[in-house]
Amino acid sequence: MIIEIDFNSDEAIYMQLCNQIIYGIATRAFSEGDALPSVRKLSEEIGINMHTVNKAYTVLKDEGFVKVDRRKGVVIAVDINHLEDLKEVKLELLRTLAKASCKGISREEVHGLIDEIYEEYGGYRA
Repeated sequence: MIIEIDFNSDEAIYMQLCNQIIYGIATRAFSEGDALPSVRKLSEEIGINMHTVNKAYTVLKDEGFVKVDRRKGVVIAVDINHLEDLKEVKLELLRTLAKASCKGISREEVHGLIDEIYEEYGGYRA
């Protein structure tokens, strides 16, 4: 697993870690049931505090991307309620689309961006 942390970023390190793991799930670099490195191992690999990794894993667990397995440790487990997911994504899209509208970004441009992103994730089905 390759995790790149930007120590100069304004984004919190634990959030960078969360986002990269979520991106890994979306791009199928991680599959359901894959074990993530232990807190200690990952903190040593990327040179960050173990508490930071633990916080990221806790956020991912709370958001339904991973679960803790007594034998394997932290594993990918994306089995969240689909309707709740849609509701959450809708709220995020509302904010994003409001910003886009204020900046004069057209509907067609937004659709193009969505198609581009889905293709990158391998999730786009035309």
